[in-house]
Amino acid sequence: MSLTLIPAYGRDYKSAKAALADWNANKDFEIANPGHPRYINKHDAEQHKYLDCWIRYNRKQKIVEAS
Repeated sequence: MSLTLIPAYGRDYKSAKAALADWNANKDFEIANPGHPRYINKHDAEQHKYLDCWIRYNRKQKIVEAS
């Protein structure tokens, strides 16, 4: 299963590196897919065994795979 994530609480990132740093720091991200819990972090994704997580950044114009 794949999830598209956007930074939570009004955060935004100018680079993929910054987005991934917060993902690896277990900060919250908002799930853009309908029918899922509203917020998730790296730990939650690992617990629920989501296969792919994609983070939108730079005003949701770019995307990077969260690893």
